[in-house]
Amino acid sequence: MQGVFLKFYVSEYREHNGILLYEWLLERAKKSGFNGGTATRALAGFGRHGVLHTETFLELAADLPVEVSFVLSKKEAEDFMHLLQAENIDLFYVNFPVEYGFLPE
Repeated sequence: MQGVFLKFYVSEYREHNGILLYEWLLERAKKSGFNGGTATRALAGFGRHGVLHTETFLELAADLPVEVSFVLSKKEAEDFMHLLQAENIDLFYVNFPVEYGFLPE
C-alpha cells in the first residue's frame, strides 16, 4: 500500500490542554481511527533554538525530544494536519511517502 510517514517532534514535558503533547497526539490519532502510532523518547537532541538537551545522572528531568510517528493514508494525514491546524499547535513535522503492508501477504 502507498501512504505517508507522518512524524512530529515535541518536548517531553510540553502540554496541550493540560495533557502531555505526545499523549494528546496519540489520543487524537486513536480517536481519528488510525491503526497505530508510536512515541519514542530521544537520548539527546536539539531544535531550532540550538539548545542541546541530554539526560545526565544528576538531571533526571531533562525535557528530551519525543518523536511521535504514524504511517497513514494520504487522506488520513491531510485530515490530521487540518485538525492540528485548527488546534493552533506550534509543531515541527516531517511527512514523506512510504510503501507499507503486512507479511505474509
